[in-house]
Amino acid sequence: MKTHILAALSAATLALSACSDLTPEQRTVAGVAGGAAAGLIAADALKADDDWRLIAALGGAAAGTVVAQNNQSRQCAYSRGDGTYYTAACP
Repeated sequence: MKTHILAALSAATLALSACSDLTPEQRTVAGVAGGAAAGLIAADALKADDDWRLIAALGGAAAGTVVAQNNQSRQCAYSRGDGTYYTAACP
C-alpha cells in the first residue's frame, strides 16, 4: 500500500510542476482535482469507509482550491499566534 501512495504522490508532484503556464481558472481546476485525489488517497490509506472518503475528497478539494488561489495571488495567510491572521507575500 505504501508503494502505491508513494507512486501517486510522485506522479502528482510531477503533474503539478507542469502547471506553470495555466490560466487562473485552469490552475483552480487542477487544485480542486489534485486536492480531491489527495483526500481520497489519504482516506484509502487510513482504510476509511465510504462516508469518510467523501468527506476527505471534499476537504482535499477545498484545500486544493485555496492553495491554487494563493499561488495565483502570491498572497499567503500567516498566524500571529493570538488567533488572528494577516496576509503577506508568500515566500
